[in-house]
Amino acid sequence: MQIQINSDRHIQADERLAEFVRDTLNGKLNRFADHLTRIEVHLSDENSSAKHDGNDKRCLLEARFEGQDPVAVTEHAATVGQAVTGAAEKLQRKLSTLVGKLRDKHSRLGAADFVEPDEVN
Repeated sequence: MQIQINSDRHIQADERLAEFVRDTLNGKLNRFADHLTRIEVHLSDENSSAKHDGNDKRCLLEARFEGQDPVAVTEHAATVGQAVTGAAEKLQRKLSTLVGKLRDKHSRLGAADFVEPDEVN
């Protein structure tokens, strides 16, 4: 699973932040790692760094789940760390739902395609 981190000019994107983002995403999304090809992380400060009004830090996560359209979530918070953690939790829930739906779809298709041996004659 490749993690690509992008930030606007108001977010100080250093190695410490990159390590925090990678650790958070790996911790929350580890069970999906075999099916995720890439996660794009977009960090921004919507008010600029000079203002500190409420939930102005934004984290947008876009996950590329193999064979599916990209899945995206956004979280706003007072700090970049809170935004990353909140977005990772949202993405974890969204991917869990996606996997559940795919599993249900495959199990329904498998049951519909199964023909009892007595029905062949």
